[in-house]
Order: sequence, then C-alpha cells, then structure tokens
Amino acid sequence: MQEVVILEKVYGDRSGFLKLDKKLKALLGDLEVEWRLSAVKKQWVKVSLNGEDEEISANLVREEFGEIPYRLKAVEEGKTYRGRFIDLGKVGYGAYVDIGIFTPKPKDALLPLYYLKETFGKMPVREMIRKFGWVDNLPVEVTVTRVEFGAREVELAFSDAQLKRIKSWLSDGYDKLFVTGTISENVEKALIRTGHSRDVKRMEELGLMETLLILKKGTQAPGIIKEIGPHLKGAVIGAIKFEE
Repeated sequence: MQEVVILEKVYGDRSGFLKLDKKLKALLGDLEVEWRLSAVKKQWVKVSLNGEDEEISANLVREEFGEIPYRLKAVEEGKTYRGRFIDLGKVGYGAYVDIGIFTPKPKDALLPLYYLKETFGKMPVREMIRKFGWVDNLPVEVTVTRVEFGAREVELAFSDAQLKRIKSWLSDGYDKLFVTGTISENVEKALIRTGHSRDVKRMEELGLMETLLILKKGTQAPGIIKEIGPHLKGAVIGAIKFEE
C-alpha cells in the first residue's frame, strides 16, 4: 500500500471527496490500482493506493496534486510551499499558514506582523484580514524565510507570484468573493439559482474547495453574499470590496 497526503483539504460540506474521486478516475483509470480517500490531521486529504500499479499511481498523484512536507526536518529555508490560512484573526502578531507539518508534532508556520506591515502598510492584522477578504483554508503560496528546529518555529513570506496576485486583487477595482468549504460547481449552482451568474466576470478555482469570484463592475460583494450565502451551507465567504 502507498499513501500520499496531497496538497488539498476537504472540509465544510465535504463535497470535495466526490470531485477528487472523479479526478483520480481520470488520472488513474487505466492502471491496476484501487484507492481510498480520507481526511487526516487538519483536514488534509490522504490518498491510499493499493494494487499492482500502486507505486506508479502514487507518483502520478504526487505530480498532479503535490504532497505535504510531513516533517519539520524536511522544510527548507528559501523553498516555496503551498499552504492554507488557519486560525485567522486569533492572534495579533501575524497570520498562520498550515503547510502540512505533522511531526514531531503538528506545527503551523507564521507570516509575521513586521513582514505583513512592511508589505501592506501599517494596519492591524485583523483589519488586514477583513479588508483583503482572507478566510481560513484559502490556499496561499509561501516561501520559508526562517526555520528554527530547536524552537520549532517556521517563518514565511508570500511567494513573489502570490504577492503579485494579492496586489492585483486589491487594485483592479473589481469586488471579489472568496468561497471556501464547497466545490466550485456548488458555487455556480447557487449563482444560477439566485440569478446572479450574470454579475460574475470570472470564476477561478483556487483549490478543490476554494473558489474566487471576480464580480462585474457595479456589482457589490455584500449584496451577492446575502443572496448566495443561504444556498452554500458549510461555506465561508470573504470579500474584497471597493468603495463606489
């Protein structure tokens, strides 16, 4: 048996399992292998593979979805990782990102306050989170700036690509919604059901259960949240709003 913990989480309405199963069918359909999906620590998804082609299948899964680092020892300074915001707003000295460190014990990495202030200007973290539409589980690409193995501390910065995206999200004048905890197909259904699909300029899948909606000019995020929210049980919605 081969096991891979991939860079996706399933939580909220758990619809991601079915979607992931379909993706694996497309990826591994011709191979002699069976798989099982389960959520492990902090909702990361484990793919357990069994059969004649389990090894080649595990490699294909790693290639397609990526794999968490597992061990603190495996985390390298200067290297880029894909993680998720976690426990946002719980502390005032930065924002935590879960990059998938399980041993010696589960550990989240920190985007420190001084870095956030240097990058985005002097405002409290909680205000930043609200203003930028950040929500727990939103995928972010980060670069490790410091690892202290003794104290088990990991410090981060956003990768250049991620920073560019965040800054363009904040400056292009379009209201945006980040929806986490359900698959994009469900977000689409909610938009159609409420008659708001015409208000969306573009929809982007940020992860298995994370979707970005870029709204058309003149469409305001709060109004859309009010309409689609009731149709998306278990989902969390963050917004970037521009003043009229």
